[in-house]
Formats: sequence, structure tokens, C-alpha cells
Amino acid sequence: MREDLTKDLLPQHGEAIDPVAMARRDLVRHLPARFFKDVTVVERDGAFALTLDGKGARTPGRNALALPTRAAAEAVAAEWAALDKVIDPSLMPLTRLVNSAIDGVAREAGAVRDEIVKYAGSDLLCYRAAEPDALVRAQAEKWDPALDWAREELGARFILSEGVMFVTQPQAALDAIRLAVDTVAAPFRLAALSSMTTLMGSAVLALAVARGHLTPQEAWNAAHVDEDFQMRAWGADDEALARRARRWRDMETAATLLALS
Repeated sequence: MREDLTKDLLPQHGEAIDPVAMARRDLVRHLPARFFKDVTVVERDGAFALTLDGKGARTPGRNALALPTRAAAEAVAAEWAALDKVIDPSLMPLTRLVNSAIDGVAREAGAVRDEIVKYAGSDLLCYRAAEPDALVRAQAEKWDPALDWAREELGARFILSEGVMFVTQPQAALDAIRLAVDTVAAPFRLAALSSMTTLMGSAVLALAVARGHLTPQEAWNAAHVDEDFQMRAWGADDEALARRARRWRDMETAATLLALS
């Protein structure tokens, strides 16, 4: 395998550790030709490593591209095997997220956990519309059950705010979220949790997916109550729909990594 392959494809060592920012980078440089024929997964040192023509694949940080389960490694291998004539990172969302987990989250797991808890401090679900009544009802229908779950399952009781005025959440609630986040294993599951939190603007929804309380689609729908209401009222434009589709692909990728790791 060319020594500079993954260096050309993905974010470099020392760059931002935000899994979403790292995983969604769109490269404009010339795409390298596919140079390998066989993609396989082998068990090495208690992990499952990706190999290209028998040679171990590496991340941009020169770490082994290896995952904790065969199912996760096979899913990454499928992205590589599906490539045609060129190696196009835009077709490899899971590979990009895995690389960000290995090279970024593994080094800075504490900072990633801090950022998720920070999201909880201004969680989407806590900021409610004052009007119109239809939107108020829609938010309550989708968001109240998730907050009830957080209170009952995690011990996190949040304060709601009307409009965009910031409300300081009780430290006890943030401490409860911290405990829940600390149970999520790094780096792969933690990278997935961080991605979902960022994409939805809600640590509560992300944790609900991680704990199996909500499906990824249910959480995604809840995170887009406001946007869906606006689309029904004013119509949707193609650009907004395309952006949402890209973000949903990132959400599915994170949910896949979470489920398989």
C-alpha cells in the first residue's frame, strides 16, 4: 500500500478532534486511483484489522486501521471493496469516522466527553417556542418523552426555557449526563456519540439512541421538529433538503458505528 494513501485522504495528525468535522471533510485534491485488489479483515492483537492486498491499512496518524469487532471491521472493509477506479472519501463515511476515532478521540477522549456534556448544558430539547400553538404542541410531543426518560433513567432533571434566552442547567443534571457519557467506551462508541450529539444539537437524544431508548430515526425526527414545522408552513428548498440528507447520512454512519462497536 502506498505510504501516503491515508495521509492524502483524511485529516492529519494534530487537526481538530471533532468527529463530525473530521468525518465530513470534502477533499478537492486529485483522487488517487484504486491500487489494491483484495480487501480483507484479519484478527490481530485482540482487534480486527483491515488489510489491502495483505498489507495492514493505516490511519492518517499512522495507526493500524483496526476495530474492536469483526462486524465493524467488515463494514469498513465493505466501503473499500465497493470503490471503483478511484479512492473517493465521500463514499467512505464510516472509514472517515473510524479514522477520526482512532487518531482524534482516542487521544483526547476527555475533551470529547467534556464537549458532549457542554451540549447538554444548552440542549436543544430545553428551548421551547412560545408560539404558534401547533409548534408548541409538536415540541412537547417529541421532546417531553425524551426529557422524561433522561430524568427517570439517567437522573438528569433539566430546566426548560421559552425562546432563545439561555438557562443555566442544574449541576446535578450535568453531573448525571457526565456519568452516562463516562460509561460510553472510547474511542469508537464515543466518537459515534459525539457525532450524533453534534448533528442533533442534543446530548439527551444521542444518549437515548446509545441506550436503545430511541432509534436513530426517532431521535433524528425529534431533533428536526422545528425545521419540519417551518417546511410545512413555508415549503422546503432543494438546498436545505440536500444538506439534511448529507447530515442524515452522517447520523446513520454514527449509529452504525455505535451499534457494531
